[in-house]
Amino acid sequence: MKLFFAGISLLSLFATQLSAQVKLGESVVETSQAIKVHVTSPTPELQSLAVQAFNSHGRYQAVAAGAAYEVKFTLVSPTQVRVEALRGTASVVNESVSGRDARQALLKGADLVVEKTNGLGLKGFFTAQLAFIQDLGKGKEVCTGDLFFGAVVRQTQDNAAALFPRWAPDGNRLIYTSFYRSGFPDIYVIDLASRRRDLLVHFKGTNQGARFSPSGGQIAMVLSGEGNPEIYVGTAQGTNVEARTRLSGAVKSSPAFSPDGSQIIFAGEPGPQLYVMPNTKYGAPRQVSPRGFAQYSAEPDWSRTDPNKVVFTARVNGAYRIAVLNLAAGQAKVVEMQNAPFDAKEPSWLADGRHVIYTAVARSGETRVAILDTETGKSTPVSATSLGSVKQASVYYGR
Repeated sequence: MKLFFAGISLLSLFATQLSAQVKLGESVVETSQAIKVHVTSPTPELQSLAVQAFNSHGRYQAVAAGAAYEVKFTLVSPTQVRVEALRGTASVVNESVSGRDARQALLKGADLVVEKTNGLGLKGFFTAQLAFIQDLGKGKEVCTGDLFFGAVVRQTQDNAAALFPRWAPDGNRLIYTSFYRSGFPDIYVIDLASRRRDLLVHFKGTNQGARFSPSGGQIAMVLSGEGNPEIYVGTAQGTNVEARTRLSGAVKSSPAFSPDGSQIIFAGEPGPQLYVMPNTKYGAPRQVSPRGFAQYSAEPDWSRTDPNKVVFTARVNGAYRIAVLNLAAGQAKVVEMQNAPFDAKEPSWLADGRHVIYTAVARSGETRVAILDTETGKSTPVSATSLGSVKQASVYYGR
């Protein structure tokens, strides 16, 4: 009888471990090529954060032994951390780093370690700030926080649907669509310092999909006031709004500017597929998603580090996946995620031009935000389960 119960206990433990291995937004990949780091930090909270950060990076793995680098964080003050990285006895990093608090200072220090040790010339991305939507049932609210969902602030409390918050390039404002005042989709802007919110675009029909240009001087958006949804561009103050497309019967969505602001990429029907056009009135769009690659190509985000790279959502073999488009070569590839049992949508580039933040969607409809390495397919969930369903994260690269 004791053996029987011991067996049941072991089976239960195995089932629990197996269940724990399958997380929404997680895709485990071979780590033999990863740079192994042993991390020590002054508090349990900072230790957990440092390990989480390095383990979210496709180039790194935090280990207890056998590390290539010893990384030590020491608390200097409530807003300052000293970071040291050793390769054997050779010092690679030895600096004090300041932030708004110890958490941000540690992430800045971790970025320094990445930049000094990755060997590929990659920038760090751990200090990114996120804007995202938290689904609270009755309302979908705009929130902000750091990349690992610390210091989360709910920016709206409207008990209404909000959609796709996007950062201004200076990190001081957010633009998004909400139904809260008129019951129709209008475009609003939030000043994050004052918490002031202003109605920016309110035309007849739908007003949505707004995004700032890289300079911050313009916004692109989708308006339907004159019939079909079309791409429009106006000033950052919502004035001088003029059409960029006039494509009869073709629905347009999710416009994004090129890094220099001279072009706009968007999704258009049929399909949808991806098109690029000049940022001029009635510029001629050309399809850039490869024909026959995917039956659905949408939600593009143009890399700020490589003008030839676009990340987007593709539907391939019945599943939504993250794909990367090489504009120069006219080729696209799906990021392989080991047949992950969830959909992947709404990608947004991180600062190194290799990783993206995206929404993982379970069959139940639950959503979670995760980091994806577009080179290896390693995916790591980062949104806290205590927040419930979160989605539509966009990235500010941080200051």
